[in-house]
Formats: sequence, C-alpha cells, structure tokens
Amino acid sequence: MFQTIYRRALEYARHRHAPWYLALLSFAESSFFPVPPDILLIPMALAAPAPASAWRLAALTTAASVLGGLLGYGIGYFAFALVEPWLQQWGYWDAYLTAREWFYRWGFWAVFIAGFSPIPYKVFTIAAGTLTMNLPLFLLASLVGRGSRFFLEAGLIVWGGERLEQAIYRHINRIGWWMVAIVLVAAGVRLFFR
Repeated sequence: MFQTIYRRALEYARHRHAPWYLALLSFAESSFFPVPPDILLIPMALAAPAPASAWRLAALTTAASVLGGLLGYGIGYFAFALVEPWLQQWGYWDAYLTAREWFYRWGFWAVFIAGFSPIPYKVFTIAAGTLTMNLPLFLLASLVGRGSRFFLEAGLIVWGGERLEQAIYRHINRIGWWMVAIVLVAAGVRLFFR
C-alpha cells in the first residue's frame, strides 16, 4: 500500500508545477495551514535530476516559508482577536501559550528553534506578532531556523542519492506502518491527557 503511495508521490514531485505547489504550501504552513512543506520537499528532492535541484528546492522552501512567517507575524500583530478562537478550536492554544513563554525567555532563539523543529511554526509566527518582536530579528531567526531545517533535509537526500531512494522504497511499508502507529499513539496520549 505505502509503496504505491510513495511511487505516486515521486511522480507528482516531478510534475512541472510542483515547485509552485511547494512554495504555496511552504508559505501557507508558516501562517495558517497545518501541513508541513517537508511532505513535498523530500519527495521532490528525491526526484530531482541533479543535486543542484535539491538545493534550489530547499532555497525555495525557505524563502516561501519566511514570507509566510511574515504573514503569520502580521496576523498576530493586526488580527489576533480574529484568530484566537481558531487557535483554541484547533488545539493550538497550549502551543501558543508555550510560544509566548518561550519568547519572554529566549526571544530570537525561540523563533530559531521553532523554525528548525517540528513544533507548529505558525504558532510562533503569530505569537511573535502579538508580542511585537523586533521584525528584523524575527526574519533573521526565521531564515536561519527554517533554512537550516530545509537545507539539512536536502543535504541528506543529496548525500543519500539513489541509494536512499531505493532504501526508502524497500522499507516504505515498514516506515508507513510505524508512522501510522506513532500518530495513533500520539492521538491516544493527547485524548488521555485532555
């Protein structure tokens, strides 16, 4: 089952409009959309005909993500009252409160860590706007954090090359079922502690 999905993802990754979709997803994820751009970046970098293409995709993802982060900052700065109910409804409220606390403690480093980690980055961009974080510092932290993450992914794919693609294909069913199990356990833990 997962091998078919994986093959199809690689086919879509070679589509001529795929870079536009990657940029759009990267932009949206940084301010309001829940799906991370990694799900497109990784197969697109795997499907890239040359290492330079993977680096270009990482640069595109980084640039679009930082611009989306700027939109998230603007949402926090200008329209937080409109998004506050959404943050609560979709289960981001605790993450938002954590982001605020991190900003009070670490400022620049909070954005950097959020940009590099799987923590919902949009929460930090909105929190940065509500707390009126220094905009040039916010942009620098976003650029370094997001860039580090996406260029690391591209670098691993360039390093692994075709061997990595074949290894993923051989083990995709096991990887897929492990991912399903992790999501189910995380959902169960979340429901248990609510």
